[in-house]
This record gives sequence, structure tokens and C-alpha cells, in this order.
Amino acid sequence: MTPLTIIKGDATSPQAKGPKIIAHVCNDIGGWGKGFVLAVSRRWPAPERDYRAWHRGRAGNDFALGAVRLVQVRPDTWVANLVGQHGIRRGSSGPPIRYDAIERCLATLADHALQLGASVHMPRIGCGLAGGRWERIEPLIVSTLSVQNIPVTVYDHD
Repeated sequence: MTPLTIIKGDATSPQAKGPKIIAHVCNDIGGWGKGFVLAVSRRWPAPERDYRAWHRGRAGNDFALGAVRLVQVRPDTWVANLVGQHGIRRGSSGPPIRYDAIERCLATLADHALQLGASVHMPRIGCGLAGGRWERIEPLIVSTLSVQNIPVTVYDHD
């Protein structure tokens, strides 16, 4: 098992050689405009364009909680849009995070990472606007990615 690494830095600038996937959590209502996605959009416009088109076409595609879409942004780098958040507001059912959807997303992400021979880079996914708790997210990362010897780096922004 490859241990998860947590460092200070910017997840949009992965610190690794070889193929890389930058993963982040999206909501299931097509909203893109707060949190980590702003840093992604500043660096590359394609992930936002793809997410919005994926959401618009949801009647005929797989857009839903638990879905993953990879967007290549450089020859060796992809952004993974993980749909793991229901809506954008805390309601009677708690925060928008959906841990079961995150787990499904991470399992799919592991398949992509293995196919590409890629390392995975992310902020503390699901713990910002989605309202998730890291002590619930980290074990999901370990049980889906780390156990398959996929190098995972989590970035705490300065």
C-alpha cells in the first residue's frame, strides 16, 4: 500500500513526474463558481466547459452523483470532475457531501489512474463547500486508491 501524502501547496500545480490526475468534487446541479474550481478555471478553461456541457446533457448521459469525468488539460495531466455533492446548501439532511457518491467516484478514479499509470493530486476533497469531514474522506481515499498503490498527494493551500 502506498501511503497518502499531505503537503502544503497548490493542487493545480502537482508535484510529481509522469502522468497526473487532479481530482476535485463537483455538485450535481451544474453549479461551478466557488471554491477549488475557481483555481482550476483560472489555470485551464476546459474542465469547466466540459462539466457544464456534461450537466446540460444529463438526460442522455451518466451525469449523476458518483459519476466521474476526466478532462485532459496537458499531455500528462487530467482534471477529474467527481460528482459527490448533492446541491450546494446545507439542509435538513445535513451538508451537501454524499460520502457514498465520493466512494464510488474514488473507485472509478482508481481505475482511471491505473489505466494511465497516473498519480492523483487533490485538495482535501469534499471538506470545503460540500461540508464533509476529513476523518470520513481520508479512509475512503486509502481504501480505494492507496491500497492499489496509487500515489496520492493532498495539498493544503497556504
